[in-house]
Amino acid sequence: MARSTNTRFAVAVHVLTYLAGVAGERPVSSDELSASTNVNPVHVRRVLGPLRAAGLLRSRPGVHGGWELAVPAGDITLAEVWRLLQGEDPVLGLHGPNPSCEVGRGVQESLAVLDRAVADAVADELSRFTVHDVLAGKVISRSRA
Repeated sequence: MARSTNTRFAVAVHVLTYLAGVAGERPVSSDELSASTNVNPVHVRRVLGPLRAAGLLRSRPGVHGGWELAVPAGDITLAEVWRLLQGEDPVLGLHGPNPSCEVGRGVQESLAVLDRAVADAVADELSRFTVHDVLAGKVISRSRA
């Protein structure tokens, strides 16, 4: 089975949960977040940018600076994070068919409609959970119920 290579959402949820729980009230450096997520610090910063622009995170420069939540973890839904990082990117990994192929154009249009429906269904499911729910293990306990 093919695996998605887009890890932005997973890294974002990890970072937000880390900031909500392990880090407590202190700012956390990109290097610390990189070590926790096991990804390159540049990738972490690319994920953090949209979250900061949306007002979910703030950063402080300097020796005692770093990243911290700008809103309570219980106010950040996973759907919000998904939409910020997924945007209009296809979920199904659509390709561009030969423009002169009538069948390909029809398939592409159908898959685009399906892709939007899948993205909406993912966001709908994710709207049931917050970063606080992830931190508290409520996502795991709900899936076992």
